[in-house]
Amino acid sequence: MSQQPAQVTPGSATPGPPPPIAASDRIWTIPNVISFIRLLGVPLFLYLLLGPEQDVAAVIVLTLGGTTDWVDGYVARRMNSVSRLGELLDPFADRLYILATLVGFTIREVVPWWLTIALVLREAVLAVALLVLRRHGYGPPAVHYVGKTGTFLLLGAFPVLLLAEAVPAAHAVAWPIGWALAWWALGLYWAAAVLYLAQTRAVLRADRADRARTGAVAG
Repeated sequence: MSQQPAQVTPGSATPGPPPPIAASDRIWTIPNVISFIRLLGVPLFLYLLLGPEQDVAAVIVLTLGGTTDWVDGYVARRMNSVSRLGELLDPFADRLYILATLVGFTIREVVPWWLTIALVLREAVLAVALLVLRRHGYGPPAVHYVGKTGTFLLLGAFPVLLLAEAVPAAHAVAWPIGWALAWWALGLYWAAAVLYLAQTRAVLRADRADRARTGAVAG
């Protein structure tokens, strides 16, 4: 027997998207612990890369740090344990991994200086935009999927590039794959920066217009 489509009667509630999960003030949540562990991997990675130059071990640490990027957010949503601290820790851990890797790779000459400058310049531009927003009483713009994809590709490119240096037999395959990921990541990184700057400009223009209307009413 065929099923009839559900009927929506006047006045009945129509199905909609689930409500967003409210962020709590809790600190010791499972997602936050995962983020703390990710942060502990940063000095360990730098030690392995720049100290004894145990590149294979450094690849493992870097891979775990990059692949677990989505784990804390996924666990937070599944367990309804989203926290304000976690919302700060996740992007902070991503940027710390990227910065630490760039520093280590540049010192070891795994990547050229121009790539480091291009990525750091992007972060500097967004930092200035964030300061301008905070000066006007606004928080950071919403994270765009373009930026998240760029970060994911970049965290994937780094261990592949290091693998090419650490294992000569894998160089012919890993090196072009790593650079393909790095180029895609760089393009998406700057595309996201343009989107964030456009959002910042729109917010500031709306703020100026609102202030102008308020002043006209008060006058």
